[in-house]
Amino acid sequence: MSNKISKYDDTQLYEMLSGKRNEAEAAFAELYARYSQRVYAYCLRVTGQSEDAKDIFQETFIKFFDTAKDHAKVDNIPGFLLKIARNICINNKREKKPNFSIEDFHTWTNDSDYERNELLQLLASALELLETEYREAFVLRLYQGLSYAEIAKITGDSIPAIKNRVWRAKEKIKDILTPYLEDLSK
Repeated sequence: MSNKISKYDDTQLYEMLSGKRNEAEAAFAELYARYSQRVYAYCLRVTGQSEDAKDIFQETFIKFFDTAKDHAKVDNIPGFLLKIARNICINNKREKKPNFSIEDFHTWTNDSDYERNELLQLLASALELLETEYREAFVLRLYQGLSYAEIAKITGDSIPAIKNRVWRAKEKIKDILTPYLEDLSK
């Protein structure tokens, strides 16, 4: 059935989630296969913590499935999944004190790999220092590749506000990373 199920579009699969058990499981598995990496990457970028990201990721798909069982109408499945993840991230932030620890990165013996990993770690640190609204807009735009209109729909904010947040996030990241990058060029 997996070959057959992959031929359906997102809307059809979403409608199948409220159908018979076997059909619902197959539809869920297909939607999960299509969007799980994207949702997890978003959760990880926003939280900066592997364990928190995993929890939010799981809760996102549970809420998504429950919403389908309630026959709620959804037009944009990936946008809807990211909106669920966003709301869970916001609730998670409210419940917890901010934790600025960074997930460990593997370092390699090769210098170029080490430097690349160090830069990735610095970028992750810079992202964590951003206010949530800037980090979220930056991640959705540059890591998820969403349009400003899609981000505005997910966040409920205006397109100009989203453009401003992405620009400010870039500026703040540049300000944070400039001293380090200047040291590297010496």
